[in-house]
Amino acid sequence: MKQLTLLIVIAFVFSCKDSKEPSYSNKKAVSSTKMQEHAGKKLMETNCYVCHNPTATEDNRIAPPMNAVKKHYIGDNTTKEAFVKSMQDWIENPIKENAKMHGAVKRFGVMPKQVFSEETVQLISEYLFENEIEKPTWLEEHYNKERGNGKGKEMQNHQQGNNFNKLPYKERGLKYALSTKAVLGKNLMGKIQKEGTLAALKFCNVKAYPLSDSMSVVHKAVIKRVSDKPRNDKNAANIKENEYIAIFKEDIKSKKESEPIVVETTENVKFYYPIKTNSMCLQCHGKPASDIKINTLAQINKLYPSDLATGYSENQVRGIWSITFNK
Repeated sequence: MKQLTLLIVIAFVFSCKDSKEPSYSNKKAVSSTKMQEHAGKKLMETNCYVCHNPTATEDNRIAPPMNAVKKHYIGDNTTKEAFVKSMQDWIENPIKENAKMHGAVKRFGVMPKQVFSEETVQLISEYLFENEIEKPTWLEEHYNKERGNGKGKEMQNHQQGNNFNKLPYKERGLKYALSTKAVLGKNLMGKIQKEGTLAALKFCNVKAYPLSDSMSVVHKAVIKRVSDKPRNDKNAANIKENEYIAIFKEDIKSKKESEPIVVETTENVKFYYPIKTNSMCLQCHGKPASDIKINTLAQINKLYPSDLATGYSENQVRGIWSITFNK
């Protein structure tokens, strides 16, 4: 059965002698001027938009947009408490029998079980309930077609602009990471859905680097994915990056939501953010005896003779985004 995921599936620049101590945004309260956005907004963009991104076209989607999720789960008499509970129930047990979006399940498959803290799901759900959510331009036409109220002419929506230069460094780095993650994730999940795990593995081997490089060009930044257990030697983390990987692993042990690590030098900014595993990742990164099929494991060994990237469980740090950009 085809599956969809909220996440992303691939795991993976430098240190500088002039670098300052890293600023770990958010162990302290953020100023009131910065608290203009609900905390659930960033969590939704970080955890959901790889698959539920509003900028993907109707034919090029791998999951329904979050605006559509909201429409299916909120009726005239739905309270916020009931909505939050329904979201938590679905995340806890995403099976076909519990689905409210039957068309999405038929098209994309059932979402695999994800590991999110109750607080994360609550904040995302509250933000969804209380705010207008960005929607693709084709969505109203889709609903009219579904209800027989129109011809349902397909529309292409415009990609959002990439004018991130005026954002604070933490937000700017996160935008670079998430937009690259979305491009990689969309292509990878499309391969899994249409052609299976082996095709996705070959895609990673051939296309992951060019796609990451193309996003580096788009954002005028150095965008890399590195790991302490690389599949490809080119993705091996350096000493400083391994220290940051250890910090993000401690966040998981402490059941804390990880915040980006930002390190400024006189000329540039270095940004680090975790890449975590979910159930879909385990098809190629799980335990060889149980999660990875024999033919998939044979292909991994063929393509990556020095592979270290197996043995993972859900919700573990597979690696980090390591991004460098000019101030």
